[in-house]
Amino acid sequence: MKGAQKPRKEPRQARSRFLVETIVEAAARVFDAHGYDGANTNLVARVAGVSVGSVYQYFPNKDALVTALHERHVRHMLRILEEVDAAAGGASLRETTDLLVAKSLDVHRAEPRLQRLLHADLPTLEQQRALSTASRAVLDRSRQLLSRHRAEISQPDLDLATYVVLRMFEELVHAAALDPPPGVEDEPLRRAISDAILGYLTLAAPAARAGSPTDRP
Repeated sequence: MKGAQKPRKEPRQARSRFLVETIVEAAARVFDAHGYDGANTNLVARVAGVSVGSVYQYFPNKDALVTALHERHVRHMLRILEEVDAAAGGASLRETTDLLVAKSLDVHRAEPRLQRLLHADLPTLEQQRALSTASRAVLDRSRQLLSRHRAEISQPDLDLATYVVLRMFEELVHAAALDPPPGVEDEPLRRAISDAILGYLTLAAPAARAGSPTDRP
């Protein structure tokens, strides 16, 4: 993938939005089944049941489709955050984190080859990602979710904590879904991811650690 490319134009009418959604969902199936090298716009058009011209109307090449697929994935993650946030209620930070990890693993495992492609092309997509409305919404929703559990979080800077947690979360969930350690069952693996995230969020402040019995001579 040479560089992240945006769609040729944005759909404005309901009919055109439906067409674009149909093309993107077809692209997800094609890239998941055939990978980047095996995918092409002709195949995407065939799976979508539309003409190649309809695909080119919105996506000039398959790199633009990959960009759209990344945006689709980000929207999926945003939907998970919204669902978890809505279900949070009186849940603890542990319960919220466990639910978020479980739902996210399901999304990554549903389209493994596509997820590998998106993860491999992530550095190329970073600039596009930073400008993405959905990506900014994920950041905002994540911070909102953490703020609900502020009393349980020891990190002083919630903005920094949100950034760190999102990066940890992306890497750990991706690895667990697509390259899990052999012989480890799903439950302890999910628990380990939650433990890593919670360990950072609830880490004692340096002054408190310095005064702990284990740090004394």
